[in-house]
Order: sequence, then C-alpha cells, then structure tokens
Amino acid sequence: MFLSTLFKLFFVPQLAIGTMAPQFSGDNQHKKKISLSDYAGQKIVVYFYPKDNTPGCTAQACNLRDNMKTLTDKGIVVLGISTDNVSSHEKFSADYQLPFSIIADADKTITKLYGVEMAALGMSKRTTFLINEKGIIEHIITSPDTRQHTEEILRLWYNTQPQQERPIQPAQEEKKKKRKLMFF
Repeated sequence: MFLSTLFKLFFVPQLAIGTMAPQFSGDNQHKKKISLSDYAGQKIVVYFYPKDNTPGCTAQACNLRDNMKTLTDKGIVVLGISTDNVSSHEKFSADYQLPFSIIADADKTITKLYGVEMAALGMSKRTTFLINEKGIIEHIITSPDTRQHTEEILRLWYNTQPQQERPIQPAQEEKKKKRKLMFF
C-alpha cells in the first residue's frame, strides 16, 4: 500500500502526443460550468498555470489576452486551469480583463488527470496542451515562454510542416552557377 501511494505521488503518468485529451468539467471565473466537450470540433489550448496574480502566470495570461483576436481568428479556444478557487479566478480575470475561461481546480482533479500536479506545492505545473478538432493532443509545451506563449502556440500549430522550397527561376539558376564558379 505504501509503495503504491508513493509511486502515485512521484510517478504520475504523463499524457502523450497523439492520445485523446481527457474530458473534464469545472467552474470558470463566472461560476459557469465549462467542459472540454463544449468545444468539440475546435482547436483548444488548455494551459495549466501555478497561481493567479503571480508574475509568470500574469505575463502568460496577458500574452494570451493580448493575442486573443489572432487566436480566435484561427478558431482557437483558450482555457486556463489552476488550482486556485473560483473567487481567486474571478479577481484575477477582472484585474487583467481576461477574455477566456479560467477554470478552478481547487480539488486538483483536472490537474491530476492531466499529470501536471506539483503535489508538494499543491499547484499545477506550467504546461500547455494543444488539442485538435478531433480531441487529440497534438502538442505539449512543458516549459512555456510566458511572455511569448501565443507565438509558441501558433508556431507549433501552423509551422509543423516543412517549408516548401520555391522553384528556382532561370535567372536565379544562372546566379547560382556563377557563385559556384567563384568559390571553386
């Protein structure tokens, strides 16, 4: 029993890219029940953060807020989750005018489900899951850049394919030949 409990505390299973995102529900800052399934068929950013009103968490939330139009124009929904309670989220959201839901996970159910609990501190690890329209985890960002988080998200979702090389025009081909001759 003791070893089983110890194992669960230190070796929480991590979710993997390519697996279905676990379903969850929780109350947001407006006391409205929010479920992952509410956004089926859409791209979803589920970002876990440690604590409301701390410098890194505020920078991350404000970066997402400041880029919300870009995200929504691309059909991306943002859901923040921390182990703070609804009233803390209500104040945090009001103070920084956050236009997206932040879900209270005071009992750590969602945090544990996603394997991002820092049990010793009673908080979530800063981790972001990018979930595609089919509910599959496409990317996991384990150490997001709080000040450039939107850029990370967009880079992962929209630059995953290698850039196609443009066909070389005849004039460019001649320039390449001349350059080769100069160096050999």
